[in-house]
Amino acid sequence: MKDAMQETMACGTCVEPGTFALQERAKPREAPEGHRLVDIAAIGICGTDYHIFEGKHPFLNYPRVIGHELSGHLADGPDAGRLVVVNPYLSCGTCRACRRGKPNCCSDIAVLGVHADGGMCARIVVPEQNLYPAEGLTPEQAAMVEFLAIGAHAVARSGCGAGDRVMVTGAGPIGLGTALFARIAGAEVHLMDLSAQRLAKAADLFGFADTHQPGEDILSGDLAEGFDLVFDATGNAKAIEAGFPLVAHGGSTVLVSVVKESITFADAEFHKRESRIIGSRNALKEDFDRVMAAIRSGAVPTEAIASAIVPLKDLPARFAKLAHDRDHLIKVIVTP
Repeated sequence: MKDAMQETMACGTCVEPGTFALQERAKPREAPEGHRLVDIAAIGICGTDYHIFEGKHPFLNYPRVIGHELSGHLADGPDAGRLVVVNPYLSCGTCRACRRGKPNCCSDIAVLGVHADGGMCARIVVPEQNLYPAEGLTPEQAAMVEFLAIGAHAVARSGCGAGDRVMVTGAGPIGLGTALFARIAGAEVHLMDLSAQRLAKAADLFGFADTHQPGEDILSGDLAEGFDLVFDATGNAKAIEAGFPLVAHGGSTVLVSVVKESITFADAEFHKRESRIIGSRNALKEDFDRVMAAIRSGAVPTEAIASAIVPLKDLPARFAKLAHDRDHLIKVIVTP
């Protein structure tokens, strides 16, 4: 009989670009002070995970256990068994951003599954402050909270409200989350994407009827004055630059995605419109709470978001195809 002290677990690991495998690692049995053991219940696959698999992430060392969209059950303490959402952003707590209540943009932040090994495994150790109770949610719903919180945070940062006309460029998961929370805030929401299939899904599954593709004459008719808020979720510098002319006078561009390239814009137009450019990074606890409340109320249709549920044991054989087909998927959930 295997000694419990030597108990191991299979970890979904990007060994090197193009290679995803299950590697055996020791299963944690104790948590240091201020941390908790969490038995993982569900993991969402993110665009970042696909980029890691493809070797496109600039700040990552291989091999890396991926997985940062996580739900799980507490495995120790008096409340063992409680379902929680994991906030994967590990902040230092001491830098200026942290001291000012902005741990989402900590100057020394580490993200599970990116800068440190993630949660695509049976159990992880997490700072207790990064665990949020998820009563009323299923494990699969709870695993969707983190990516939706990124959009919710961007909408909160923007000041979006009733009567605003919004354009979200990029209809992937982050863009859809942003669009959902802009609609919850009362805005008139438009979506733009290169993929007609993505736009059709956004219309059919989520009711976003105002969809556009690049190259259309968007600034005409009722839309001639532009959009109060343009959210970019494309991760493409040229798309970001193409979005600046869509901003109405007095409006804002909100950068939800991040790019490595420099971005340029015409200063005269920027000043003439008294525009704002707002960066939005990660999310805060209040964003996670807002997302969970929206899921509980039915305002976020999670059944439409989950494209597939895949057991971890099957993932090595399927990961490459999922990465190739991700334009046809919204969110894949992995169960350990």
